[in-house]
Amino acid sequence: MKSASFSSVNRRDFVKAGAVAAGLAALPSLSEANVLAGPNERINVAQVGIGGKGNHNRKMLLETGLCNIVALCDIDLEGERTLQARISNGDVPVPSGKDIKEFGKIERKAPYFTDFRKMFDKLGSQIDAVVISTPDHTHFPIAMAAMALGKHVWIEKPLAHTFGQCQRLIKMAEKSGVATQMGNQGHSSANRTQFESWTKAGAIQDVTKVIAHMNNGRRWHGWGAKVTEYPQEAMPKHVDWESWTGPAPKNHFSFRLHPANWRCWFDYGCGALGDWAPHILDTCHRYLKLGLPETVTAEHLSGPNKLVYPQETTLRFSFPAREEMPACDVWWYDGKKNLVKLDEELSDVDVKKPGKLIFGKDRVFQGGSHSSTLNVVSGSAEGLPEYEEKMPNHWHNFLQACKGEAESNSPVSVGAPLTQVLALGMIAQRLGGTIEFDRENERITNNEEGNRLLDPAPRSGWEEYYRM
Repeated sequence: MKSASFSSVNRRDFVKAGAVAAGLAALPSLSEANVLAGPNERINVAQVGIGGKGNHNRKMLLETGLCNIVALCDIDLEGERTLQARISNGDVPVPSGKDIKEFGKIERKAPYFTDFRKMFDKLGSQIDAVVISTPDHTHFPIAMAAMALGKHVWIEKPLAHTFGQCQRLIKMAEKSGVATQMGNQGHSSANRTQFESWTKAGAIQDVTKVIAHMNNGRRWHGWGAKVTEYPQEAMPKHVDWESWTGPAPKNHFSFRLHPANWRCWFDYGCGALGDWAPHILDTCHRYLKLGLPETVTAEHLSGPNKLVYPQETTLRFSFPAREEMPACDVWWYDGKKNLVKLDEELSDVDVKKPGKLIFGKDRVFQGGSHSSTLNVVSGSAEGLPEYEEKMPNHWHNFLQACKGEAESNSPVSVGAPLTQVLALGMIAQRLGGTIEFDRENERITNNEEGNRLLDPAPRSGWEEYYRM
């Protein structure tokens, strides 16, 4: 199946500075971009990032029966984390004693790439949608390039690495008209429909405080507080480090960065906050219409480091009154021993698992993460409205949106503002103290370094994605 209107146009015609404006003018209309296939046709999906979460996404996409995997791109095609995807793709033999069913459904033998730009150059006309499961710092350029070429995009959470990247993704999504989805899968579950139903019915009302917590151990706990410089190790020959680094600052290769350790570094990841808050605070942010905070205060940081996220963090995001809703403080706790302390009335509530407490007018609710729903832990549980409990999962919903048969449940317009809130929190983790944020002009007013970190300049050679 050919992608609408782009069979003869390659990446270079779009992303070079002089051609970007003309490229966007040539994008298909919203209706054309979203209807790429009839009801019996499949969406041709390219995956960028095929190990770990990418491999899970591949399996879930294929289980829908709505797509073909037509390209696989990863900077480390020989790594252990990409092995399962390669076995399923049919070019690596099944290990002795293993059943092929363990590795997921095989659709076809798709070609491999280590650089997404070369993938678009060679196969752009054959791709309808792109699923991005790479480290946080490379979500942005891949998504911008894909949308500029009229491709639907699934972007793993958090949507991007910086506030400014999110702003550009919002504008590009609006210009391109493609279907978009952030990979917080609980947003296609009763977690979302319950919150929406109860908010509209007034069961969740006049919320003045939300406490979110995630106290599981992280990869950097222990050694992270002692880091004074980036480690340096011999790089395996099969790693494309230039593509791995993308627009972020380039440092030495280390197994403390790749594979799977990038999340702890300010330059590349978004810490525990960026990893888990999209699964815990997504419904609160959306249906309480929180928008952007006025201040973010680092109430507690343990083991702060210039390079690595703290060992423990307590943040307070202060949001002003909006529409008919009162001002609201959202608290965030991470770190193995940094547990939430509740008043005696709620002392029996278990806060050891990732989740949240929502303090409303007449009720206090407790919820978990991902697809978990809310329970009333204080106040009446009588008369709560019904809500939809069964629906297509997040991957099915995305492919339906690509086909023009549904709206995506967590599009860029929803995921980007939430990610921007988290980006402000990450700056507070990095700098400490209180950040004062001008919501109207979207700038930090009391810290010049913090203001720079809202939208740091990309590394040389990657500017084109910032000019689209």
